[in-house]
Amino acid sequence: MPPRERHVAVLGAGIEGVASAIELLRTGHRVTLLDPAKPGGEQAASYGNAGWLSPMSIIPPSTPGIWRQVPGYLRDPLGPLAIQWRYLPKALPWLSRYLLSGWTEARVRRIAQALRPLLLDSPSLHARLAAEAGVPELIEHRGVMHVFASRAHFEAQSLAWRIRRDCGVVWTELEGAALREVEPDLGPAAGFGVLLPEGGRCLSPGQYVAALAAYAQRQGARLLRQAAVDFRLEGSRLRGVILADGNLLDCDAAVICCGARSAPLAAKAGDTVPLETERGYHVMLRGTQFGPVHSMMLASANAVVNPMRDGLRIAGQVEIAGLDAPPNWKRAEILHDHLRRAFPGLPDPFPPDRVSVWMGHRPATPDGMPCLGRASGSEDIIHAFGHGHVGLVAGARTGRVVAQLSSGQPPEIPLEPFSAARFR
Repeated sequence: MPPRERHVAVLGAGIEGVASAIELLRTGHRVTLLDPAKPGGEQAASYGNAGWLSPMSIIPPSTPGIWRQVPGYLRDPLGPLAIQWRYLPKALPWLSRYLLSGWTEARVRRIAQALRPLLLDSPSLHARLAAEAGVPELIEHRGVMHVFASRAHFEAQSLAWRIRRDCGVVWTELEGAALREVEPDLGPAAGFGVLLPEGGRCLSPGQYVAALAAYAQRQGARLLRQAAVDFRLEGSRLRGVILADGNLLDCDAAVICCGARSAPLAAKAGDTVPLETERGYHVMLRGTQFGPVHSMMLASANAVVNPMRDGLRIAGQVEIAGLDAPPNWKRAEILHDHLRRAFPGLPDPFPPDRVSVWMGHRPATPDGMPCLGRASGSEDIIHAFGHGHVGLVAGARTGRVVAQLSSGQPPEIPLEPFSAARFR
């Protein structure tokens, strides 16, 4: 068993990084957080997150038959999943793995069964962290809603809901007047809803991550505004992390949680991971109290609507275009249109000075599961990246698992499905 008090460098101060830092401190480690940018700042995927704490988000993005929709994705640059033509040659190997990962029901079931323990009880785990950090009001546990045009549209997704049920997810179905009673502001385009009581929400993901980073520092973590670029290894033992300015940070262990920019460091730790950025957008209407009671997934838009601390946010879309392409703000306009249709009582036009838009980078593996566990090249390096659409919801338990691995304790969930070696 390794010594309890080791110096651990946590590479990245998003939700996975700050949660890991807090849990590592809790188990007696010395911690340095490395991130060139401000924790919870607008550059981070955590900042623009939908705030959707959904332990039932266990179905991977790729499901059987999705390959039939790929030609449409290529033709429609503004669809819910779009692929930029000029980026297609680079993305093609990842897309091939993506399609294969959900080719059969059996493969989808394996992924769902692996993700379920990682996401289970996430609102409660986040509520504990938020309370410790002094921001308990940022986490609510009141259930989440999936909304469909009709029962028939819900039943068209029967495979996903059957797998959720088999994994222990429970829900209440609401139709017509019963749905309007629960969600009075919802427009007539929605006719059927599924209320999932185990879900929750974060009322300001950026503020939440910033508060957790500040709490970690109060508990003794050091924050360095630096990027890690390499490791100093002696055989398989880690001796330090090489920083972007050329200096060496001496440490005994490291955690890779740099989001969509994690793959180069993972390769230096012995694992080649097909990591892509699924670019996502959000629209924020500040100052309005109109909208859903619950966090809500609009099935027609594949987007989440969430009442936030300072207004109403709709977030979603998947755009495969790489890290460097400029944002396509027409995608944000589409989200705004979906919001108007779902909640026609919103002011239209909404005051422009109270509307903001954002684009960020989800770190996505082809199978929709993170890399979580020890690196192949060194037992002193831990992977904690690639969470894709479940980054916020999985963050609290990811931090616990990182601390358990670093302390030589058995992890609380099975980690074999999340091994980076699965991509060899």
